[in-house]
Amino acid sequence: MTREEFEGALRAIGARQYHDLHPFHALLHGGKLNKGQVQAWALNRFYYQVSIPRKDLTLMSRVTDPALRREWMHRVLDHDGTGDGATGGPNIGGIERWLRLTDGLGLDRDHVTSLKGILPATRFAVDAYVTFVGTRTTLEAVASSLTELFAPAIHEQRIHGFEAYYAFANEATLSYFRKRLDQAPRDVSFGLAYVLDNARTPEQQQQALDALRFKTEVLWAQLDALYHAYVEPGHIPPGAFVPEGMRPPEYAR
Repeated sequence: MTREEFEGALRAIGARQYHDLHPFHALLHGGKLNKGQVQAWALNRFYYQVSIPRKDLTLMSRVTDPALRREWMHRVLDHDGTGDGATGGPNIGGIERWLRLTDGLGLDRDHVTSLKGILPATRFAVDAYVTFVGTRTTLEAVASSLTELFAPAIHEQRIHGFEAYYAFANEATLSYFRKRLDQAPRDVSFGLAYVLDNARTPEQQQQALDALRFKTEVLWAQLDALYHAYVEPGHIPPGAFVPEGMRPPEYAR
């Protein structure tokens, strides 16, 4: 493919299967979920958020080009921050910003950070992503990050939906999404250029497309699990978070 055709093929993956198309997000952004269901989403999504720096450092540990490592390092700092998030300063990271969302939803912070109560499928999907980045080529690892091409639109939908329909929405609880409106385009500008520059053969282009498709499936699988467990009550697996007022399922011993 030409450079233009290749970029078009990458963008077509998002148009076809990015997780903004998932029914769970339609419910979330349309104000159709109750507080417990939103809590379940935020709790499970935290495992993805806290794993992003692990994923990025896994990639950096394998990269021999100092320039690429320097460029990628800001992604780690974007999530981890550069200081103590408890001080409330400007250098808090995405993880702390996400915890302010779970705080606003009434979830105990110690419980959230313990990573207890997340769905098994959440853990499997996120761990598969970290493993993918640690075992595939640098090109594939970078290409898998290109879901950021499609992220600003979903963040805008989320901000609008939360402000319109949910009482927990305020500057603190929405700060993660507002910050990503600036960060994601910067990240994807470098990542997209890297993939377009380095996928020079049909095989490499296909590897990059498959990597991006895999990442969309990681995100989609997490929402499948949430929908099955919390939108269709009675399917919460043993040990997973049970929202207040939702009866835990009974399992045979």
